[in-house]
Amino acid sequence: MAGDPISEKPRRRRADAERNVAAIVAAARDLLSRGTLPSMGEVAVAAGVGRVTLYAHFASREVLLDAVVRQVMAETDQALTGLRLDDDPPQVALDRLVSTSWQILDRHRTVRSVALAELGAEALREQHDRVARHVERLIARGKDDGVFRADLPEPWLVAAFYATVHAAADEVSGGRLDAGVAPDVLGATLRSILEVG
Repeated sequence: MAGDPISEKPRRRRADAERNVAAIVAAARDLLSRGTLPSMGEVAVAAGVGRVTLYAHFASREVLLDAVVRQVMAETDQALTGLRLDDDPPQVALDRLVSTSWQILDRHRTVRSVALAELGAEALREQHDRVARHVERLIARGKDDGVFRADLPEPWLVAAFYATVHAAADEVSGGRLDAGVAPDVLGATLRSILEVG
């Protein structure tokens, strides 16, 4: 039996809209990987949509950039969840967390740089909440096990974790640190910050 043409039209429109949004965000991510915030016209051309369609979904470059950052953070959360960090002792889990976090951040360094410049540090910090829970949980577990320091507040240790990882990204972007050695440098630095001496 054929479907109801009246109910299928809105479904087709929704599916078209979802495809357009996905194409726009993917195009923006690709263009952002070059290190600058593209114009809306450039994004529309790269996504294969008209400017009217683009603006119907994203009213400004900032709104589009925010959507890109949200997507990157959702993917990061999914990747870190997949690590199953609770299955390992805290020190081993820390090494795995650092390695995976660095791979993700290194891949999206230019997106972070542009987002920081365009959206500001506070907006990015708010986006980190869903990702930060992995670090928070690991640090709390390490403190409970007596292998991570208990003399400093957990929120400060989480902040120190992210500040160190982001500093490594800035150093790599500035040509002062080789991306290939960054995970080892990060691991050693973060162990010295977190572990009981």
